[in-house]
Amino acid sequence: MRHPRTSRAAEALAAVALLALTAACGSRLPESDFEHDDRPSATARDAGEPIRVGIVTSATSPVGGGAFTGPRDGATAWFDRLNARGGIDGRRVEVRQCDDGGSGAGNNECVHRLIDEEKVVALVATTALDYAGAPRVSRAGVPDIGGQPIGAAYDTYPHLYGVYGSDAPRNGTPGWDGRLYGGTEVYRYFKREHGARTAAVVSYNQSASAAYARLVERGLRAEGYKVVTEQVDFALPNFRAVAADLKQQGADLVFDAIDGHGNARLCRAMDDVGARVTAKVTNVQNWTSTVAEDYKEAPHCRNALWATGSSRNFEDTGHPAVRAFRDATEDLETHSQWQLEGWAAARWFTDAARSCARTGITRACVDAYVNRARDYTAGGLLLPVSFERSPEPPAASRTCLSVARWRDGEGWVSQGDMNRTCFEVPQLAYEP
Repeated sequence: MRHPRTSRAAEALAAVALLALTAACGSRLPESDFEHDDRPSATARDAGEPIRVGIVTSATSPVGGGAFTGPRDGATAWFDRLNARGGIDGRRVEVRQCDDGGSGAGNNECVHRLIDEEKVVALVATTALDYAGAPRVSRAGVPDIGGQPIGAAYDTYPHLYGVYGSDAPRNGTPGWDGRLYGGTEVYRYFKREHGARTAAVVSYNQSASAAYARLVERGLRAEGYKVVTEQVDFALPNFRAVAADLKQQGADLVFDAIDGHGNARLCRAMDDVGARVTAKVTNVQNWTSTVAEDYKEAPHCRNALWATGSSRNFEDTGHPAVRAFRDATEDLETHSQWQLEGWAAARWFTDAARSCARTGITRACVDAYVNRARDYTAGGLLLPVSFERSPEPPAASRTCLSVARWRDGEGWVSQGDMNRTCFEVPQLAYEP
């Protein structure tokens, strides 16, 4: 049986947006979630000893404070509540954090400290701008669970398990012979559900931004869109001229490969010139509760913001797993989709560790559990995640996505069931 793929578009969007930013250098949980079985502790030696996990985050980096901390905050919130409920088989989870500073050298230092010195069982919710230590993690056989795929590491190395899954061989070479594949499901969605026909792609005259814009253009053209390309000077962007052209061209959709600050300025310019679109499409990294403040000078564009990804909307509190996340993080000043995905990653580790409690919570046992993942959802928070290695790249695939729209006074409003918003779409090759 062929299983639906999760949306890889969200990964690519987040990764390229971050690369562009780098060049710029700013109710209780349900008892069932934490229930314990009656199995004995793994061994007498292990009884009561903490289970140590590591979280690597580029908390300070050229991108700026707070850009990468969402997954970390979500994961630590899960572990705090888990420990308050008794931990795993009576053992606390001890979280060791490391800020790699957004550099390859810093990342290698974090990996060395956590794996070789702290002896962590696993890494959880890794969010690294430059995951230079990935080969070392893989060689050590340490499972890295639910990391954000910024770059190609999670499609390259065994023992690394990105939060969206992978069907690449993961034999030390990215994807299939150095090429990754992404679908056109986002473009198909707006075409089918909203009748969009003309799409604009806005980028900087900067290599990472321009490269990603070309990938978006390819996907849009494959879905039959008329594509309007707009490039602005990175140092002195004239967003008003871009907005005026968008209006003249009659764009239905606007995609971008620019940073968050640039997006806010573009939206303001669109409001100023009266450019109205069906959707200004953003990605999982910008799927946050701070939209009202970030886009305060662009009310029309703000209410045309849409986000797509591979996890359940953090505002969907009618779902018990989301409600658990929100209850446990109610003291945070803001909420985001990356926080929810970090929470899901920590839950994933917990499920793996509980499965190993009888025989011993070891790196190998936890790794084997995650590697066997077939349609894992973290209680419904994620689109089904698998790691079934395919020897050949996909030509087409049935791919699902989560979609939400911003509405003032309501926040991010889910658009349909993410498990049913699925399309059979071509998979386009690109080089990471």
